[in-house]
Amino acid sequence: MNDRLRRGLYPLLMLLILPWAGAALSQAADDAAFTAALARLNTKDLKAITEAATNLGALGDPRALPVLDALGDRRLVVAEDSGRVLIRGPGDVLIDPVGGAPVAAADLAVRTLTINNAVRRALKLASAGLQLTSPDAGVRLGAARALAQDPQEDTEPALRAALAAETDTSIREALTLALAQIDLSSKEPARRLAAINHIGETGQLSFRPLLEPLVANNPDGSHREPDEATRKAALQAIAAIDNWQLVVGQAANLFYGLSLGSVLLLAALGLAITFGLMGVINMAHGEMLMLGAYATFVVQNLFRAYLPDLFDAYLLAAIPVAFLVSGAVGVVMERTIICHLYGRPLETLLATWGISLLLIQTVRLIFGAQNVEVANPGWLSGGVLITPGLVLTYNRIAAIVFAALVLAAVWLLLQRTALGLNVRAVTQNRPIASALGINTPGVDMWTFGLGCGVAGLGGVALSQLGNVGPELGQGYIVDSFMVVVLGGVGKLAGTAAGAMILGLINKFLEPTMGAVLGKIMVLIFIILFIQKRPQGIFALRGRGAEV
Repeated sequence: MNDRLRRGLYPLLMLLILPWAGAALSQAADDAAFTAALARLNTKDLKAITEAATNLGALGDPRALPVLDALGDRRLVVAEDSGRVLIRGPGDVLIDPVGGAPVAAADLAVRTLTINNAVRRALKLASAGLQLTSPDAGVRLGAARALAQDPQEDTEPALRAALAAETDTSIREALTLALAQIDLSSKEPARRLAAINHIGETGQLSFRPLLEPLVANNPDGSHREPDEATRKAALQAIAAIDNWQLVVGQAANLFYGLSLGSVLLLAALGLAITFGLMGVINMAHGEMLMLGAYATFVVQNLFRAYLPDLFDAYLLAAIPVAFLVSGAVGVVMERTIICHLYGRPLETLLATWGISLLLIQTVRLIFGAQNVEVANPGWLSGGVLITPGLVLTYNRIAAIVFAALVLAAVWLLLQRTALGLNVRAVTQNRPIASALGINTPGVDMWTFGLGCGVAGLGGVALSQLGNVGPELGQGYIVDSFMVVVLGGVGKLAGTAAGAMILGLINKFLEPTMGAVLGKIMVLIFIILFIQKRPQGIFALRGRGAEV
């Protein structure tokens, strides 16, 4: 090979070798730093383990994340003979975190590293810092939110580096919020003011305690924060948070008022049929809700025992079961007792009150006096986070939708079916309806059964909002009568309006007046309203109740 050829090939070889050599040297340096940081975990001093975990996370090496996870899960061990730090994997396989290769574990004596709360806190921050560089946006968002909940000054460089490289809006917001909390203690006035303004814009109540020291006074009356501009900004931020929380609170009251109104609607809808259309004061109506709730409990247990793979579908199966159980009990009540008491409202009140006590004691004998728990299926667990402090839970959303569907079904049944036509005919003029060939006793039976069955559907909804007990219905019978009377006896539209009005009034009064005084104010409101409009919101027309 001549000199000219050698001189031509030499630069080419160098171009090929130098990047490879540089990468190899860089990898060797990374391995050396990672191995050295890993070796610092070989100690029984918890404070030293905390510092070693923090330093390991600060390397930014992705290999550190499984090490930190293993330490938090008590799966990080140290070989007694060599002092090597290893990860205990599935099947008790020991893995070298540097190369990721399994290690021969035959007769290898190891010691599990112990941790405490300080180590766990350091692990959380170190893991979150490493996750900020993950290619998965969901992982980065979770890490940013974790750091925003517990920001530390030593994470500031990692946060600023992540913010500079981040393009996702949600992740940038979480990173900015974490930095804002750190900047509150900055010595630079501009950074402190920017941090205060940003925290105020979030409107989150959890950040209010961070701002309160900036507007507090010392025991001698002097300002704890000497800078007036900072104090003024903190006051404005606190006011912004308070105003936003007021809006969030009212939105929450509106949602919970609608959900309570939906429960009252389901409870009162059946009563609107039995009391409004038939004139029967059914004091056992609350127990129909209780029977529907216990029917849901029984169906849940059957699915759990025999169909565990289909457990999430138990609620759908419980809906017809609860309707049929409560409706059947209502039919038996009407055929054996109520049918002999038409036209005697006081006697129906006393008889159904006795039936309610009988049903409560029967349930106590079968299921016990203690409350039972009806679990939410998976698709009703959790909720939609609208803003911090306002979560629309799936079970309450489902209760609102379910109440609307039941109301629509009852309206269609009474307006578009032969049974509904017969019910309206018997309600308006029983003798004429009978003369026209309508089986009035049969209509009474099916109407009463329908009202009780709808109450059973209300029990299904109630089972998803709280525990189920023998006296579940006692808390809703009075409210149900108030809803029917307020809305207009025999009017489904009035029942819906009355339920929503009472639900909203209750939820908006409770935070300021308390539950007991709020109930008293609702009762006073109804008394005054009935004095002004005795027939309720939707007045009856003619001789009977038109639906």
